[in-house]
Amino acid sequence: MSDNSPYEQHLDLNSPNRNLAPLSTSVDQKGRLVVGGCVLSNLAACYGTPLYVIDEESIRVACRTYVNALHKKYQGPSLALYASKANSSLALSRIIASEGMGVDVVSAGELLTALNAGVATEKIVLHGNNKSNAELQLAYQNDVTIVIDNRYDIEQLQGIASEVRPARLMLRFTPGIECHTHEYIKTGHLDSKFGFDPDQLESILRELIGCKWAKLTGLHAHIGSQIFELEPHQDLASVMVDALQLAREIGHPIEDLNVGGGLGIRYVSEDDPPSIDDWVALVSEAVMKACRSRNLDLPRLLCEPGRSLVAPSCVTLYTIGSRKTIPGIRTYISVDGGMSDNPRPITYQSLYTTCLADRPNSKAEEKVTIAGKHCESGDVLLKDVELPPSNSGDVLVVFSTGAYNASMSSNYNRIPRPAAVIVRDGHADLILKREQPEDLLIYDLMPERLIEVG
Repeated sequence: MSDNSPYEQHLDLNSPNRNLAPLSTSVDQKGRLVVGGCVLSNLAACYGTPLYVIDEESIRVACRTYVNALHKKYQGPSLALYASKANSSLALSRIIASEGMGVDVVSAGELLTALNAGVATEKIVLHGNNKSNAELQLAYQNDVTIVIDNRYDIEQLQGIASEVRPARLMLRFTPGIECHTHEYIKTGHLDSKFGFDPDQLESILRELIGCKWAKLTGLHAHIGSQIFELEPHQDLASVMVDALQLAREIGHPIEDLNVGGGLGIRYVSEDDPPSIDDWVALVSEAVMKACRSRNLDLPRLLCEPGRSLVAPSCVTLYTIGSRKTIPGIRTYISVDGGMSDNPRPITYQSLYTTCLADRPNSKAEEKVTIAGKHCESGDVLLKDVELPPSNSGDVLVVFSTGAYNASMSSNYNRIPRPAAVIVRDGHADLILKREQPEDLLIYDLMPERLIEVG
């Protein structure tokens, strides 16, 4: 890629979350965009579009960056857990586990995915503010750590866990820390559906000390997502170590302190998130300092990166279709996907970077709005972006789509979900089959009385 490419200006081999494009991105001799040694337009022709293309190198480097940073910066034991809600699949879970990380899950589906991918049960953590009895039983049967989020969790677990094999638990509480992010992804402030309130903490800790079916081994808090500030994470460490001290004084064998995740990534060139190293260094030092000041032994430090691990590794490919120009107002270019494969723009007003797959370095000569194909006026993927002249059939690339795209995808308008491939060294492997229209009828039932009436 040329130095003028907006998605190459910030290439950082040491912190993938600061890149707009996957680490293996290049341009071939014909000027076509390549990821993982695969020409993107060729992948589109082979697998169809929309298509999620995941760069294995970017995933592995991001995992190693977290694991190595924790090892170097934190003087106690540590474990990085992948927040699989960002993008859950057998292949991703297998890769992440092979790099020494664990996985956090929030449903039976995500838990089964992790288990079937071979993730060690002692490295799986189950979250959720309204876990079903079946989900809790599945976690308990597999000796997975369960994060108790509220009294309802406790009430259900009393009928599931036994004194013979107590449930391994982590307690989540809201630390009351605000950060500048989207209102829907703030989870650490007091007005949150997640976790016990701070003023409930002591009473819950004292209640659990008398429950022989429960073994509380960790504390958890999380302050939000897509965060560019470091100070809130520093504040979080102090609040959590206070809770750690209280829990240990009451008699709980607290070994784990889970500070959540939330580190942001670069979606557009103007974004400037902290590096993974800087984030880990600050969190590690803050926890160590807080423990030293209270004469506490260091706990195992856990964190839960999701977006910063997978978002920059993936691009989504679309095929351009129709064009509509409204003189003096706007030119719409429509693609064959949209809000069903990427609901973030219509939900969070999220911004992205884009280019043409076969002309990534061509001069941008027009301002266009990339519209999705769904029957919603708000189905717009990118508004007023600069692109070279394009034609129907051209392949459009949207960067940093590895988090909360596939995992939040839907069948709105009864449109099938896309396929996904993972690429490395010129090879592409299908890791998610494309749905077909007829697949959407599998769970439909036609009552006999309607057939008779019809």
